[in-house]
Amino acid sequence: MTEDKNKNLKDAVTDEKSQDTVQKETEHTEEVFADESDDALTPEGEDKADESNERDEKTIDMKDLFRKKKEMLEGIKKLENENQTLKDRLLRLNAEYENYRKRTQKEKEGIYSDSIVEVVKVLLPVLDNLEASLKVEATDVDSLRKGVDMTLTQFKDNLQKLNVTEIDTEVPFDPNFHEAVMHVDDPSLGEKEIMQVFLKGYQRDEKIIRYSVVQVAN
Repeated sequence: MTEDKNKNLKDAVTDEKSQDTVQKETEHTEEVFADESDDALTPEGEDKADESNERDEKTIDMKDLFRKKKEMLEGIKKLENENQTLKDRLLRLNAEYENYRKRTQKEKEGIYSDSIVEVVKVLLPVLDNLEASLKVEATDVDSLRKGVDMTLTQFKDNLQKLNVTEIDTEVPFDPNFHEAVMHVDDPSLGEKEIMQVFLKGYQRDEKIIRYSVVQVAN
């Protein structure tokens, strides 16, 4: 019986010590949190918080700076690629134009040469007849005249094959077709009447080959 009382007394003492220990630990923890809280409210604590925030802001600023730098470099690279593409295209266009210019120049020269060849082909028969007429001994002037007239007719026919026609001088003077080198006043003649033709003019379609050189009245 006495032992049970001692045991109960011992347990009660132990519980009381345990409660004191828990109470002391709780008070110590509260003091620590209180100290930390007080430190945060002090100027030194505020400075530390500001420094921490400043470091965070600097870190964010650096990240944003690197991001912007990366975007800028990518933009520069893109522009360089576009610039190189435009340069290549310009070089190709320049080469194509140069080839086109040379080709058209060669074709133009070829057309001009072919045109001369065609004209000469048409006129060669006239030359042949003139050379042949010189080999014939004419017995009279009429025979010679007849030969020249035949050659002249052939020459005019060949001009017509080339669409070359003689400019009309049976009309009033027109500076678009005629060139006046002499002028006379004659009341018996009409205004701008062509008196005399010194040199016949010719045209091909609407293009003047040579103006008619004439004398004009009034």
